[in-house]
Amino acid sequence: MKLISWNIDSLNAALTGTSDRSEQTRAVLKTIAAQDPDTIAIQETKLGASGLTKKHQAGLAEFFPGYQYVWRSSEEPARKGYAGTLYLYKDEYTPTVTYPVIDAPSPMDQEGRIITLEFPDFFLTEVYTPNAGNGLKRLAEREVWDDRFREYLQSLDQEKPVLVSGDLNVAHEEIDLAHPGSNHHSAGFTDEERSHFTKLLAAGFTDTFRQLNPDAVGKYTWWAQRSLTSKVNNSGWRIDYWLVSNRLADRVTNSTMLDSGERRDHTPIMLEIDLQAD
Repeated sequence: MKLISWNIDSLNAALTGTSDRSEQTRAVLKTIAAQDPDTIAIQETKLGASGLTKKHQAGLAEFFPGYQYVWRSSEEPARKGYAGTLYLYKDEYTPTVTYPVIDAPSPMDQEGRIITLEFPDFFLTEVYTPNAGNGLKRLAEREVWDDRFREYLQSLDQEKPVLVSGDLNVAHEEIDLAHPGSNHHSAGFTDEERSHFTKLLAAGFTDTFRQLNPDAVGKYTWWAQRSLTSKVNNSGWRIDYWLVSNRLADRVTNSTMLDSGERRDHTPIMLEIDLQAD
């Protein structure tokens, strides 16, 4: 199977916007479509509570004919048009879809951050992990989220193997960002967040990119949108991941980033895995 995950930073802007950035985003959607993936996980859709409009659905059908889709939007008491996730999967698949509630600090469970697809032999889940925020004001809640999400993945893993993707909002090691020395107290690279990611791996999961590329430097998935030179200078972070249950690790054949051109912010990540292996 070939699977792609991407934090799009507003699906509405991608499908209906007229700015140069919207055009860049649509170019990335074309890049994703050209890969002909089996599934596509999208984070930070920023859709309204009612989800996809008819215009959005028409746009998705144009980019991704032959796919079904499910979505999850932020709902009260969470902010409107905030966070949100979406899955596309080929018509040939009929997964069971769930929208987990993990007993996270309020209102995180209402921010539309997790969707899980259950297939006959594995679970596929995506996550948009809460950011610790400016001044780390949400770090304590983020730590509870990390515990609850890890426990949720472990519960799935007890039933069948798990594939996990998404924007996990943490660079695990110094090799995973361009300037570790100046970011030890920045959201996404605190000791607390990194420790929780270590705990997640220790709970039975493999970071597929780092497994295949243990010494690769300068390989990132996010560049600050507000910095005009972040991508030109490759001043990035690797905060988007494909994780798999350890017992699937030897079936991964590729885990990489797709080229998003000049567009700053997140770039899509792709996993190729042989789930039919003996």
